[in-house]
Amino acid sequence: MRIPSRFAPVLFGALLSVIMVGIVSAFVLATSRGIDAEFPAQWFRSCLTTWPVAFPTVLLVAPWVRRVVGRVTA
Repeated sequence: MRIPSRFAPVLFGALLSVIMVGIVSAFVLATSRGIDAEFPAQWFRSCLTTWPVAFPTVLLVAPWVRRVVGRVTA
């Protein structure tokens, strides 16, 4: 099964935001609270609460970032 290319920007935003939320929330939790038996549950809750903010932000900001990068690179 392949996803139509017209959905590429949305898929890009979804994947990028999932990866970033997972990494950043794990890092913040580990440095602020440490890693213990509750870490996986806390990390999962953190991801669930931050991804709804990260996903639309990536969708809105990515086109602007691409334009800026295009202007400042040769």
